[in-house]
Amino acid sequence: MKRRSFLCHAGALAGSAALGQLGILASHAARAAPTDDYKALVCIFLVGGNDTNNTVVPIDSAGYANYAQVRGALALPQAQLLPLQEAGGVLRYGLHPALPGLQSLWTAGNLAVVANVGTLVQPLTKTQYLSSATQKPATLFSHIDQQHEWQASISDKSSNTGWGGRLADQFNTMNAGALVPPMISTGGNNLFVTGAASQALVIPTSGSFGLSGFSSSTANAARRSALVSLLGVDRSSDLTAAAQDVMSGALASSATLNPILTETTSTVITHFTGLTTDIAKQLLAIGKVIEARAALGAKRQVFLATLGSFDTHTNQPDTQQSLFSQLDPALAAFHSAMADIGAASDVTSFTLSDFSRTLQGNTGLGTDHAWGSHHMVIGGAVKGGQLYGSMPTLALGSPDDEGTRGRWIPTIAVDQYAATMAAWFGVSQASLTAVLPNLAAFTPTTLGFI
Repeated sequence: MKRRSFLCHAGALAGSAALGQLGILASHAARAAPTDDYKALVCIFLVGGNDTNNTVVPIDSAGYANYAQVRGALALPQAQLLPLQEAGGVLRYGLHPALPGLQSLWTAGNLAVVANVGTLVQPLTKTQYLSSATQKPATLFSHIDQQHEWQASISDKSSNTGWGGRLADQFNTMNAGALVPPMISTGGNNLFVTGAASQALVIPTSGSFGLSGFSSSTANAARRSALVSLLGVDRSSDLTAAAQDVMSGALASSATLNPILTETTSTVITHFTGLTTDIAKQLLAIGKVIEARAALGAKRQVFLATLGSFDTHTNQPDTQQSLFSQLDPALAAFHSAMADIGAASDVTSFTLSDFSRTLQGNTGLGTDHAWGSHHMVIGGAVKGGQLYGSMPTLALGSPDDEGTRGRWIPTIAVDQYAATMAAWFGVSQASLTAVLPNLAAFTPTTLGFI
C-alpha cells in the first residue's frame, strides 16, 4: 500500500465512533447553510517548480521581443497568449494559452497575479546577493529545501512547522467546537499543514473514508467496539497515549466526513461534471467539506492540494500544456462552486511552488531550477484584475538575474505573500510574527491584493 493511501485509510480506521453525528450531516440543507464569520484558505502546491516565465508572459511588442529572444524554442507564440487587460485598458501581459479559466477569473476581478515572489531572509539587490556577507536562503535551487522554505516561510534554518499550520494554531479557540480538524490535506502529510498545536487530517479523493470490517453488522460492531476499548488501554506512556488520541480523533473524523465525501448530489459536484483529473478530485473533496461548513462547526479552515510533475528539465512545452489543462478547469470549477454555495468571498485559493525556472532553456527543450516566481490568488475577496509587485527584466545577466541564465532574485518575500492572506484570515498585526517569524525584515508587511 502506498504511504499516502495508508495515511488516508488509517486516519479513518474506526470512524463509526461518531455515528451519532450522521443524522445532522445527512441534511444537504444544513451542509449548504452559511456560517457566520467563516473563512478558508486553499493552497495549491505545484510540485517540482512551475515555469512562471511561460505562465505570465509579456504581450506588448517590445516586451514579447525580449522574452522570445532569450526563450528561443520555448517561447509561446504571441498570438496564442490570453490577454490580461488591466485597469484603464492597459495590456502588458498574457497567460499561457491553456489557462482560459484563469483569464476569465482575471476579467471578473477574482484573480490577482503576484509577481516575483520567493524565499528570502532579507530584501536583496544583485550586489547584496553577490556579497558573501549577506544572508541568503539556505540551499537555493534544491527541490526539497525550497519546498520546505516556501511551506515554512522560514528561509535561514529548518523548521518543524509550516505557515499554514502556524496559522491554524492561531484559531484553535475559535475552532474549539469543530467536529473535524480544521486543517485538511488532500495531498498527503506536508510541512505546510503542520502546526505546533494543530494537526492536519489527510482525506481521500475517492472511495469510502474508512476501512472494511467496521460497518454496522453485528460482527463488525463487536470488532469496532473492541478497537475503541483498546484505544483506552495502557495510557501510562506519553507516546502510547498520544498515538491512541490521534487514532481516536481519526475515528471520529472519518465517521463525520465519510457521508460528506461520498455524497453524490451536492451542489459542488455539479461544477465538476466531466472533470476526472486528480487535482479536480482534490478540489472537489475540499469543496464538499466547505459546503458542509455550517454542520462541521469550523470557523477557520486551511486546506492543501497538490499537483506534481512541474520539474520540466525536458519537453517542457508539452508537459506544462498538459498540467495546465488539468489545473485550469479545476480551479475555475472550484471558484464557481464556492460562488454557488455562497462562499466565494469567504474562500481564497492560491498557488505555491518550489521555485520558477531559468529563462534560458537547456538542450532538452526544458528549463532548470531558478528562484523568484509569479503566483495566482483567486477568490471573491481578491482585488483581482491586477498584477502586484514588479516583473523582472527579461534579459540574461540583468540586475534581476542572480547569474546569467535568468534566475530572478525575488522582490517579494514568501513572508509578505503569506502575511497578506493571514491578515485577511483574521490574524492581528501583533500576531503576524507568530505565524511568520521573519516578517519584520520586509516592508510593507502586507501587499493589499485581498
